[in-house]
Amino acid sequence: MSNTLVGVGVGPGDPELVTVKGVNALRAAAVVVVPVMDTGERGRAEATVLHYVPEDKVVRVVFALNERSDRQRREAAWDAAGERVAELLREHGSVAFATIGDPNVYSTFTYLAQTIAELVPGAGIETVPGITAMQDLAARSGAVLTEGTEPLTLVPVTAGAAVLKDALAGPGTVVAYKFGRQAQEVAAALRETGRTEDAVWGSALGLPEESIRSAAELDETPLPYLSTLIAPARREGGRGGKL
Repeated sequence: MSNTLVGVGVGPGDPELVTVKGVNALRAAAVVVVPVMDTGERGRAEATVLHYVPEDKVVRVVFALNERSDRQRREAAWDAAGERVAELLREHGSVAFATIGDPNVYSTFTYLAQTIAELVPGAGIETVPGITAMQDLAARSGAVLTEGTEPLTLVPVTAGAAVLKDALAGPGTVVAYKFGRQAQEVAAALRETGRTEDAVWGSALGLPEESIRSAAELDETPLPYLSTLIAPARREGGRGGKL
């Protein structure tokens, strides 16, 4: 049997939002890798995974999750992480990589999979989808993501506030990820495009420190990095107006 690496989406943080298929994949793997910034950290992915697998099955692997300024350092960290996962894969045959949200949406798993494909030729690489933060925030806040023919745009604010402003100027719903450090710029973009009124943001979804608030409350206070914003489309014409 060939070596198999499976990227498993474990949702935004609430352990009840891990899918049955995700739980089965975690339990079937010989080892479950969780990404951390340092070996002493218990991150959100690990905290979720431990609801379903024993601690001795979990291996922390350090990734340069927040390294953006030093490309050489980031590449070196990714190489080291890839080597460690490749070693586990060769030793155990099956490895699950637990990632917050979905493994195909802004996930570290994407880069890991590319590295493993080079280091372990012939290895099988699979993904199990996970519930995303925008879906969880929509459910918890009552915000409707899309209706009828409305488009949906997902923007990482790490790409710059200008990208967000361009999306907000459009006709559909806009979701912004990773905007905690630029909350002030996000609030300004919402005001300038007239999209503040129905917008909502949330952080630590499903966790004890969960916060869900109207975007009108955004100010200069820094927010958690993984904060999520939903600015629903402008809706007129009543029920089914966008069909």
